[in-house]
Amino acid sequence: MSEDHYQAEVAIVDGEDDGKTVAAQATGRPRTVTSTAEIDSTIIHPGSVRINVKGAFIVDTPEQPGTPANPTSPGGNSYHETKDIRLPNHTAVVSHIAVDIGGSLAKLVYFSREAHSTDPGGRLNFQSFETDRIDDCIEFMRHLKDKQLALNGSRPGELCVMATGGGAYKYYDRIRQRLGVDVLREDEMECLIIGLDFFITEIPREVFTYSETDPMHFASPNANIYPYMLVNIGSGVSILKVSGPRTFERVGGTSLGGGTLWGLLSLLTPAESFDEMLDMAAHGDNAKVDMLVGDIYGTDYNKIGLKSTTIASSFGKVFRMKREAEHEAEDTGGLANGDDQNRRQQQQQSSEGTTSSTCCSHAQHRPTSSRASEIARSRFSSADISRSLLYAISNNIGQIAYLQSQVHGLSRIYFGGSFIRGHPQTMNTLSYAIKFWSKGEKQAYFLRHEGYLGAVGAFLKHQPRNWGRRGSFEEGQGLEERLRVRTEENAP
Repeated sequence: MSEDHYQAEVAIVDGEDDGKTVAAQATGRPRTVTSTAEIDSTIIHPGSVRINVKGAFIVDTPEQPGTPANPTSPGGNSYHETKDIRLPNHTAVVSHIAVDIGGSLAKLVYFSREAHSTDPGGRLNFQSFETDRIDDCIEFMRHLKDKQLALNGSRPGELCVMATGGGAYKYYDRIRQRLGVDVLREDEMECLIIGLDFFITEIPREVFTYSETDPMHFASPNANIYPYMLVNIGSGVSILKVSGPRTFERVGGTSLGGGTLWGLLSLLTPAESFDEMLDMAAHGDNAKVDMLVGDIYGTDYNKIGLKSTTIASSFGKVFRMKREAEHEAEDTGGLANGDDQNRRQQQQQSSEGTTSSTCCSHAQHRPTSSRASEIARSRFSSADISRSLLYAISNNIGQIAYLQSQVHGLSRIYFGGSFIRGHPQTMNTLSYAIKFWSKGEKQAYFLRHEGYLGAVGAFLKHQPRNWGRRGSFEEGQGLEERLRVRTEENAP
């Protein structure tokens, strides 16, 4: 297939045509001209320029696996997102993959044909790796390169890697050397917006709201989406105000994000992965660690709308519990039952008359302090600590998100990033914070592929060689300008 044919075919994104397309394909002649009117009638937003998304849907059935080329790393550091996106009408060859390499995770998106099927189309596959194991990710990309012909019809040498995120720069040379392919680096924030626009406007049952009474209420795809705010929660948090196609600004953020939760829980619990930490949080009780309004008032504080279960102080009970443990340790002499080793050490210290009184005093307090810490730790389970810290981080992000939306007059707030992972407590906390502080005037939205916005955006930005020579897609020209005008016309 020639590049001209590839360019013409993928420019038709919803299957509609003026009759000339069918005639050209029927005769086998490559189609090299596409009218402006046709592009305007078929392309909804920049993210769909090169992918036919008509009839796209999320594959929910577990018996329909993704690509046959789907090895997992032996160390269990790779996670395959089973909710692939089926593109039943995309028939063009796709010779690129995309990766978004963040501080904690590397997210990979690639296209494949249906395994053992003669049906047209294919699917977008999603895979993530811990960034510390970036070599596993690169090895997986090498495997995809070797399997290009089986996956989507392109030759191994045609593979191109679209990379975004900080790791696109940090690991640029390593990826090029290991794979021997072109690596095109794309702006991280721009890719996030293109990816989110794609999900909002094109994929059914992707965007949803969350509450305890209605856990997953799906929002229908909508072309009139601007303005909105994106809160992207990765290792840190970035907050973007989006006014139109590729028109955005970073208005705020915080360093307290997923990396904070991961780091602190690595110190405080035995968990070895982020998913393990979230699993512990799901089984924990934060009321054993946090000081609640009910602990202070004994009931709700109705005058200012606070329930007795509202967190007044994250980890607020820890210090009090530790003090109680110190008193208990003093009462027992700082010794556990049968602690012969500590008892012998105390007896030896008391029989030595050569040390100063200060040193003696310090030594005598060590067993008590150690025992107090041991007693205190025994009163807090890893699950309780995980849930408490998850709430602390989520509440902080929700509060900052609301304040930024208030400053910029935005009512639609989308939460993305790998921090959320579809975790009910996280979504409920963020959603409740937005609803509570805005008195129901603002709405929090979530996505089923929230961690892959940047990777999908990079995937959609790929252009064949010489693409756009007769009509640039850059700002102020061609399609982008028409999209901007259309957005302004639809504005209230």
